Amino acid sequence: MTQKFDVVVIGAGPGGYVAAIKAAQLGLKTACIEKYQDKEGKIALGGTCLNVGCIPSKALLDSSWKYHEAKEGFAIHGIEAKGVSIDVPAMVARKSNIVKNLTGGVSTLFKANGVTLLEGHGKLLANKQVEVTALDGTTQIVDAQNVIIASGSKPIDIPPAPVDQDVIVDSTGALEFQSVPKKLGVIGAGVIGLELGSVWARLGAEVTVIEAQDKFLPAADEQIAKEALKTFTKQGLKIRLGARLTASEVKKKQVTVSFTDAEGEQKMTFDKLIIAVGRRPVTTDLLATDSGVDMDERGFIYVDDQCATSVPGVYAVGDVVRGAMLAHKASEEGVMVAERIAGHKAQMNYDLIPSVIYTHPEIAWVGKTEQQLKGEGVAVNVGTFPFAASGRAMAANDTGGMVKVIADAATDRVLGVHVIGPSAAELVQQGAIGMEFGTSAEDLGMMVFSHPTLSEALHEAALAVNGHAIHIANRKKR
Repeated sequence: MTQKFDVVVIGAGPGGYVAAIKAAQLGLKTACIEKYQDKEGKIALGGTCLNVGCIPSKALLDSSWKYHEAKEGFAIHGIEAKGVSIDVPAMVARKSNIVKNLTGGVSTLFKANGVTLLEGHGKLLANKQVEVTALDGTTQIVDAQNVIIASGSKPIDIPPAPVDQDVIVDSTGALEFQSVPKKLGVIGAGVIGLELGSVWARLGAEVTVIEAQDKFLPAADEQIAKEALKTFTKQGLKIRLGARLTASEVKKKQVTVSFTDAEGEQKMTFDKLIIAVGRRPVTTDLLATDSGVDMDERGFIYVDDQCATSVPGVYAVGDVVRGAMLAHKASEEGVMVAERIAGHKAQMNYDLIPSVIYTHPEIAWVGKTEQQLKGEGVAVNVGTFPFAASGRAMAANDTGGMVKVIADAATDRVLGVHVIGPSAAELVQQGAIGMEFGTSAEDLGMMVFSHPTLSEALHEAALAVNGHAIHIANRKKR
C-alpha cells in the first residue's frame, strides 16, 4: 500500500531536516528522505553542514587555533608552555565524534517530532509522487500533498586537477588528513579555501593559496578585504591572486601544479592540494522528466521568493536554489516553506542574511558594502572602530581588525555592518537584529552596552557614523 504524507522532504541537510521538523510541529504528517552514509555505512542526517562542512571544519579550526595559541600566544600572558605538540589523528577523531553526536541528535529530533525517516535516494515523479530507492536497491512510491526539495550541493570538480582524495582532495578530504603536510596548496581563496588553509597553516604547513580572481574576497567590503589580506599574509598564508590553474601532475605522493599569473607560466609542488573553487547543486537523478520542475543551465531549481517551484505544492530550498550557499539561509527557507504549507503567511528577508568566514580573525558582514551602496548612488556615512582601542580586546590580546557601520546619509538607517576581528560573527548578528527592525546609527549609539565587551566596538562604530565616538578621534563625515 502506498504511503501518503502531507509533506515529503528530499534531503536531511540544514534545509531539509529543519523543514521536516517544523512541518511536523505544525501538525503535518511528514517524511524525510536521506541517503548519505557515514564511514560505518549508517544513514547520517545533517547533510554537508553537519557531516563534512560547517561543523567539522569549525571543530578543526578551533583545535588548530588552541594549538597555535599554546605555542605562540601564551607567553604574553605569563604562561610557559614547553614541548607543545599536535596529535593530528586525535584532533580529527574529536571532530568525528562531534559530528556523530550532532547527526545522532537530528535522528533523535525526528523521533521526538514524529518525522518518518525514509532511508534511500529520493526522486520526484509526476503528480507529486516520490520514488524512494533504498540502499539495497528496492524501491517504493510515496504520495505527497507537498514536496520540499533540499538536496544540497557538492564541491565543484575542475579538469586541471581531478580529485583522488589522496594527494588532490576536495573540502571533504581536507578534513581527514592524518598528518600535517609540509607543503599545502589550496585552489580558491574563498570561504572554504581560507578556512581549511588556516587550519593546516596553524599546525605548521607551508600554505599557498592560488586564486584566479584579481580581487581578494570580492563579496566583502573592500576595506575589510584589504585588512584581511594583510592579516593572512602576516600569518604566513601565501596568496597568489590572478593565478589560473592550467594542469596538475601527481607523482610519488606529491602534486606539481601549473598556473599562469601576471608573471607568466608558473609551477609549484605540494604534498597535498585542496580544491576549493566552490560548490554546485546536487540534482543527479533528482527529477523525473515529467516532474514539471524547471531548472536553469547550471542545475539550480527555479523558485520564487517563497521557494515555490514551477509545480504547485513543490518547493525547493537551500543550496539547490538561487542565493548564497549558507546553512542558515537553507534552514530559514525550510521554516518559511513549512509554515506556508501549513497556511501561515511566512516570508524571509533575503537582504539580511549574514556571511561569515571563520578564520582568525573572523570576518563577517550583513547588509550592503560601501562599494555597492555608492554604485547604487546612495549617499552614506561610515563609522569604524578598531579593536586596538577596545579594552576587552586588549585584555584578550586579540586586537586585530575593526567594526564598520554604514548608514544612509539622509535617514541614518543602518545599511551594512562589517567586521574583521574577534567574535565578528556574533557582533554582526547584533547588527542584523537591529537592521531587521530598521535601526539607525543613532539608535545603536543610544543603547547601553555592557563594559568591558567586544560589543562596545559596534557601539563606538555606530557613534562614529555621526562623529560622536568617545574612545577614538572622530573623522569628518564623508
